[in-house]
Amino acid sequence: MVSTDWKADLRRRGYRLTPQRQLVLEAVDALEHGTPDDILCEVRRTASGVNISTVYRTLELLEELGLVSHAHLGHGAPSYHLADRHHHLHLMCRDCSGVIEADVSVADGFTAELRDAFDFDTDLKHFAIFGRCGACRRAPRDTGTGADEPAGTGAGE
Repeated sequence: MVSTDWKADLRRRGYRLTPQRQLVLEAVDALEHGTPDDILCEVRRTASGVNISTVYRTLELLEELGLVSHAHLGHGAPSYHLADRHHHLHLMCRDCSGVIEADVSVADGFTAELRDAFDFDTDLKHFAIFGRCGACRRAPRDTGTGADEPAGTGAGE
């Protein structure tokens, strides 16, 4: 658990830390990268009466208040995480769906080039960069053709 004082953060902004807000914040913290459905499942472990619309409304408010942030880690619903952990890129493996967090500074050269060439400031933390992680790159790929089989072991030999 992160040591963020959510109660004080909300109070400073004129809001209370309601039980639903606390449950959603705790779920986001525990999951690190969770979709609204993932967050609902986590919340329902403690409070079975919470519904998906409560989760969506709460996430929307918490994002407006700067406590949570979202990123698009592929197709479908966005993934939420605590805003104080937001300063990272999401490297998404297409094979295993693993997410690697990388400090945004690794893209400094790229973002500087975009700024210089196009007068454009990037916000890389809201989307994922897709590729293959090291473990998946090193693992043999099963293409269904027997191409990864050693010579002399293919079908029909």
